[in-house]
Amino acid sequence: TGEVCFNTSLTGYQEIISDPSYAGQIINFTFPHIGNVGTNNEDCESDKIWTRGVIFNSEITNPSNYRSLRTLDEWLKKHRVVGITGLDTRGLTNFIRDKGAPKGTISNNKKGNFNLKKLINTSIKWPGLKGLDLAQTVTTSKKYVWKGFKTWKKEKGFEKNKKKSLRIVAIDYGIKKNILRYFSNFDCEVIVVPCKLSADEIIKIKPDGIFLSNGPGDPEETGKYAIEIIQKLIKSNIPIFGICLG
Repeated sequence: TGEVCFNTSLTGYQEIISDPSYAGQIINFTFPHIGNVGTNNEDCESDKIWTRGVIFNSEITNPSNYRSLRTLDEWLKKHRVVGITGLDTRGLTNFIRDKGAPKGTISNNKKGNFNLKKLINTSIKWPGLKGLDLAQTVTTSKKYVWKGFKTWKKEKGFEKNKKKSLRIVAIDYGIKKNILRYFSNFDCEVIVVPCKLSADEIIKIKPDGIFLSNGPGDPEETGKYAIEIIQKLIKSNIPIFGICLG
């Protein structure tokens, strides 16, 4: 059960499903051929999958890609992500666009016996994302230094950044690994910190810049503690920038 949203991307489904920004949500993919490049161990945006479920138009395509290690179906089962196929995903996208994101439940029964009334009530009773601070759920539990890997390149994979020209503190509201990799491309040392770490503790790290990451949930709830921290950081005159929730 989760909030049903949509994504219109033609590629990058593994990165999308593993993006912590989708915590609490069921992703409806408009593109019909999902799974055609399989999955691998390199394209996940986080160590844990927070997505509640996925909706596809067609049965998962057999992979045809030299990087593929397992099918999307196998990968979803490994990470215990439920999915459903055979829906008009473009029609559902139009509905979401016009009416807003509904609550939804995906259920599995080997015998095909479903109590529809019970499933509908499950969706109705789910509280939704409003008033829900999911940043605290997906954030890192402790401060860590990013390993320094750059973005992936054919034949080279993930090269490691050996230069550390700038120090960036990334406040983790649900950060994606590829953002950290891009910082490495620009010779940055990145220290990732929990979303509720105090401004004083962040300033002690002596960063050249502070990055406010992407993240899931209700921004108003996250803002109840994040805004005060950010206001203190602004007074320090350290450059601040952000993406999405940040």
